[in-house]
Amino acid sequence: MLGTNYTMHDLRHTAALRMSRDKNLTLLDVQTILGHAHLSTTADAYLLEDEAQVIRRVAEHLAERELRAQQAPPPVAVGYEADDLAVLFAGLPR
Repeated sequence: MLGTNYTMHDLRHTAALRMSRDKNLTLLDVQTILGHAHLSTTADAYLLEDEAQVIRRVAEHLAERELRAQQAPPPVAVGYEADDLAVLFAGLPR
């Protein structure tokens, strides 16, 4: 009646895709709701990532990492020698 060729399966797929992207639901939740016998069936169909979102998240991660690297390391805790901590942590700044 709407002049579309949408099917109930299309609606189920759309709902499953939205559920799989919901941070409050696990993939096991989606599997249970869909009635899939194997988690791999659910994962293969609905763990699709938008390439632009992946690139955005990686860029944010790298920018945050760069920001952390530019910040001054925290002062050495009271009662510890900086040289001792350098040996303990293999010279990594802490």
